[in-house]
Amino acid sequence: MIKAQSKLNETRLANRIGYQFKQPELLKLALTHRSVSHKHNYERLEFLGDSLLGMIVANYLYVAYPHENEGRLTRMRATLVRQEALGKIANDLKLSQNLILSTGELKSGGHHRESILADTVEAIIGAIYVDSGDLNLLQTIVLKWYSPYLDHIEPTDQLKDPKSRLQEYLQARKKPLPVYEVVDIQGDAPNQHFIVECRVDSLPVMKGEGSSRRFAEQAVAADILKFLEQKSE
Repeated sequence: MIKAQSKLNETRLANRIGYQFKQPELLKLALTHRSVSHKHNYERLEFLGDSLLGMIVANYLYVAYPHENEGRLTRMRATLVRQEALGKIANDLKLSQNLILSTGELKSGGHHRESILADTVEAIIGAIYVDSGDLNLLQTIVLKWYSPYLDHIEPTDQLKDPKSRLQEYLQARKKPLPVYEVVDIQGDAPNQHFIVECRVDSLPVMKGEGSSRRFAEQAVAADILKFLEQKSE
């Protein structure tokens, strides 16, 4: 019964993704967090998917906005591929229901952590490409995920990453700037995984993680911004 339920969940997820895997083990790998296994997890697929996503979004913007300059196109791309945008895609696909996490990561709320959900979206992109070898098909699938958001992207100069927005938020309120500290580096180069703590004034210390120090800092900055928004509601 458990096996049948698992198969049903995989089928439902594949339907939401819009792709049926010839190698279902690739989808399972794309959903597996490093807390389960340091060797068999989504990080290599995430690496591939990150590059593919950047190319797909860049190509879309190049065609859709023929009169925009490189600087604005770059900022638009950054908005569409950053953690917050990928988190929305993950929620649309209901990925949190299918993540494969360690017991500890599950108890700490990892299935709702935006950084993990964003990484998983990129890993699934990589998995689809490895399974199909069809870039045009992948592009169609990914742009379908993004379709609710593409009409709302604007070529403005105000598209900034979470670290920049957090700094501006604090400066506007005359608060001390955030302090980032790497507290752990797991694995060996080039497959390292960084965990960063961020201290902001009287807020609780928060952590972010990513495949580089920069990504980990952006992840924790995004979480703090979300915390501050919820606190002000």
